[in-house]
Amino acid sequence: MIIGKRKRKEEEEKARVLKALAHPARLMMVKGLMTNECHVDKIVKKLKLPQSTVSQHLGVLKSAGIIKGERRGVKVCYRVVDPLAQKLLELL
Repeated sequence: MIIGKRKRKEEEEKARVLKALAHPARLMMVKGLMTNECHVDKIVKKLKLPQSTVSQHLGVLKSAGIIKGERRGVKVCYRVVDPLAQKLLELL
């Protein structure tokens, strides 16, 4: 079976999102960020994870294009920007 370039790109996009979401902490972060924009301190408190761990997970999600951070004063507020990730999490 030959897959066209467009279809291959779509499948690679899906795999990229699934790979980034393939950790329970990242799933919880994205699920929470779908309803509320949030900064690292709030995520740390909510998930009871070390700040360095939360920052690493946010980095993975940001690199995958699932979330985006916006500086507000000294803090960065994160929100979900990837529609595929939103659709996937709505199904869970």
